[in-house]
Amino acid sequence: MSTNIIGSLSLIVWLPIFFGIVVLTIGQDGREHLVRWVSLVGSILGALVLVPVWTQFDQTKTGFQFVESIPWIDTFNINYHLGIDGLSLILILLNVVTTILVVIAGWEVITKRVSQYYASFLILSGIINGVFCSLDAMLFYVFFEATLIPMFLIIGIWGGPNRVYAAIKFFLYTLAGSLLTLVALIYLYRLSAGSFSIADFYLLPIPQSAQLLIFIALFAAFAVKIPMWPVHTWLPDAHVEAPTGGSVVLAAVMLKLGGYGFLRLSLPIVPDAARELAPLVIALSLIAIVYIGFVALIQRDMKKLIAYSSISHMGFVTLGIFIFNAEGMQGAIIQMVSHGFISAALFLCVGVLYDRIHSRQIADYGGVVNSMPKFAALFLVFAMANAGLPGTSGFVGEFFVIMGAMSNNFWFAFAAAMTLILGAAYTLWMYKRVVFGQVTSDRIADLKDVNAREFSMLLVLAFVVIGVGLYPKPFTDIIGTSVTTILELSSVIKY
Repeated sequence: MSTNIIGSLSLIVWLPIFFGIVVLTIGQDGREHLVRWVSLVGSILGALVLVPVWTQFDQTKTGFQFVESIPWIDTFNINYHLGIDGLSLILILLNVVTTILVVIAGWEVITKRVSQYYASFLILSGIINGVFCSLDAMLFYVFFEATLIPMFLIIGIWGGPNRVYAAIKFFLYTLAGSLLTLVALIYLYRLSAGSFSIADFYLLPIPQSAQLLIFIALFAAFAVKIPMWPVHTWLPDAHVEAPTGGSVVLAAVMLKLGGYGFLRLSLPIVPDAARELAPLVIALSLIAIVYIGFVALIQRDMKKLIAYSSISHMGFVTLGIFIFNAEGMQGAIIQMVSHGFISAALFLCVGVLYDRIHSRQIADYGGVVNSMPKFAALFLVFAMANAGLPGTSGFVGEFFVIMGAMSNNFWFAFAAAMTLILGAAYTLWMYKRVVFGQVTSDRIADLKDVNAREFSMLLVLAFVVIGVGLYPKPFTDIIGTSVTTILELSSVIKY
């Protein structure tokens, strides 16, 4: 494992942050057009620096690649230590693509505090990349917590009428869970004789009683972030009040930090506790899949329906992780990526309608296909993907998880498969009421179809959703070695 002092991963982390700072400095009145273009250039460059990493990444190698390490806080042996595996790489790809889409989505919509809006998303993008690249536990924690600040501002400044309440609830929920994680990391630091290296934590012989406490401490942060039932109540409020771009990043990327934390920290560091408590996590996951699916059925607000749908679909992620087999874990990771693209697309579709009608209520629509046929066709693709239609990315992850669950317990698989029915019910019911039927008002009759900007970003997402659905092999190949490594680490008895 070669180590570079500075390299590609630092660019992936700090380039978006640099452009965010630049956008802030030029963000004076009258410069909104320049701000938008600089933000777009920054987001595209943030994606382009990933290209050489993607092309040079060796899918057959175990361990971390493109490693960088320099001392940071010598007193506690904390290092600026970066590296990636297939799991990190695929989630960074999701993040950089989402950032570009968010910049394009807000091009004509955001008219106040434009520079601060775009700077928040660019800085957030770099911080999230830092989470996925960190190999030092304290560096991971700093980046993990830092994601709260830009999103808090995005919801609190550009959100809806109850934005302050939603922002504070989001902040308190996620911060409270993370404080226990800090205690666990400090305990592991003392146990490892003064190292915060995540790889060193993997090798520690930890007593079973301590493992249980550490797992619960880590679980407190990651379960809230996903979010799992019953600590999910902050998410619908945050989604409803957040601007479209905030909902896109929150659903597409930030929820994945919880699943990533389970895979990177919980399972490899305290595998015995993870296996002992797996039945509890599986039970909570199945409740989220089934119960929250029913909750989504009765929603009248499109964003709230999609928010509850996200909780249900993320239940597949935790189910796949904690059934401890390759099919389930691969399915969990594919589900994270797939859900990222699908949820981003659905929130963008709601944003397109909201920009025209200024309402998210399903009852205010009907017959949209008559005035927006292009939009209706693209919206249908994402609705079908959210329902898990074969041939879309939504089916691939769920199929892998169901197959993995089947080899573990038939009833787990049976309960998980309920989401295919419930997902189709609430998604297609919403689509029918919004898009089909007679035109319900003059406002609907006068709607303009998607413009070139809106059509291009939705079309890109449609190609991704269908492409992954038809040919998921590139993604499964990238994560294959990482899944094998995580399963090996999580099968070691450490006491």
